[in-house]
Formats: sequence, C-alpha cells, structure tokens
Amino acid sequence: MRLLVSVRNADEAEAALAGGADIIDAKEPAGGALGAVSLSTFHAIVSAVAGARPVTAALGDGSGVGAFAASGAAFVKVGLAGLAAALRAANDAGVVAVYAADADSEVPFDAALDFAATNGAKGLLVDTADKSGPGLLRLLTPATLARYVALVHARGLFIALAGKLSGEDLPIVRRTGADIAGVRGAACVGTRMDSISTTSVQRLVDLAERQTQGLYLISSHAR
Repeated sequence: MRLLVSVRNADEAEAALAGGADIIDAKEPAGGALGAVSLSTFHAIVSAVAGARPVTAALGDGSGVGAFAASGAAFVKVGLAGLAAALRAANDAGVVAVYAADADSEVPFDAALDFAATNGAKGLLVDTADKSGPGLLRLLTPATLARYVALVHARGLFIALAGKLSGEDLPIVRRTGADIAGVRGAACVGTRMDSISTTSVQRLVDLAERQTQGLYLISSHAR
C-alpha cells in the first residue's frame, strides 16, 4: 500500500518527500476535501518534487483539469459531478473519481463505481467531505471498505481510501487491500491546517507498511 500525503505548497512537498511519502498530492486544505491549489503553486510543487514521486492534484469540480494535466499532474481527483467534463479535458493525466462517504451517501456505492468505470476513470477515492466529522473508519466498517476494494479491483480500477485517517488507522486500511491511503492532518505538526512534518510522515510510512496481526480483524458483517 502506498502513502499519499496532501501538501499545500512546495515547502510541504519537500517535507513529505523527506519523510518518504509515495505520492505527493497538491491540495489546499482551506478549500475543503478537494480544494485546489493555484496553478502557480502547483508548478512550484512539481518543481520541488522534480520527478522523484508522482504528483496528483485535487480539483473539486474539475475546473482547470487541462492546465494541471499539462503542468505535470499524474492524476487529478474530481467529484462525481465533474467527472465527465474532467475526463474530456485530462489529456495524458489519469482521472480519479471521488466518492465522499458522507456527502454522497445517498448514491449507492455500486452505482458510483459503475459511473466512474464506464466513463473511463482510472481509480476511485473513497473519502469524506466533512473534515470536522468522524472520519472514514468511523463511518464505514473495515468489512464494508474491503468489499468496496474488491468491487473496484474487479472493474480494473485502483482504489484509495482517505478521510481523517490517523496513523493507527493505516494498518486497518492496508488490511482492506486498498492500493493507496491518503492523509493530511495526520502528517501535520498539529491540525490539518498546520504544516506537514517530516517526522510525522516518517511515522505514517512505517505504520502504512505494517500488517499488525489481530488488529481490527475484518468482520464478516458489512453494513
């Protein structure tokens, strides 16, 4: 499982790289779960990473996908409503559809996955829109998430899980079979609005690689 760390500027990108993050994700946390950084900030992040890791970008409704793709985004993350338009503008960048477990809860997951796969998304991110809320693992059981992972893989897509994940959540996420775990707040020196800490990222990388026996065993009961 790879660790994605969301950063808001080039300095944070350097800190995440130094800590061992596998993917650098450009995101402005003040803009919410899919808040976009400015294009100039994205250029600075790409320059700081210098090809050492893939760089992705959160783009909310998909506005500006073409420009971010042309500027080096390996993938762009967009909400379901903006997916079709994003795919038309993405050029060589892959598009990741975002299913918010809280905000999109009235949309059946299976339907969201079918929409994403049919329209050509490369991956699906299961996240939360409300970063002050309970977090993904308090909304969905590990068994439910494992079922989501299996369904996404069966459609030939990769899957990322995020949403107020703590370091202690990462072994659980790994056990679901997810390809990527995404973090922001857990990688900061304080709250998600503070700066990325290299030490925190190092700790998260270690936890993401662990397969702790007996920790939150996946129940056979999925909700």
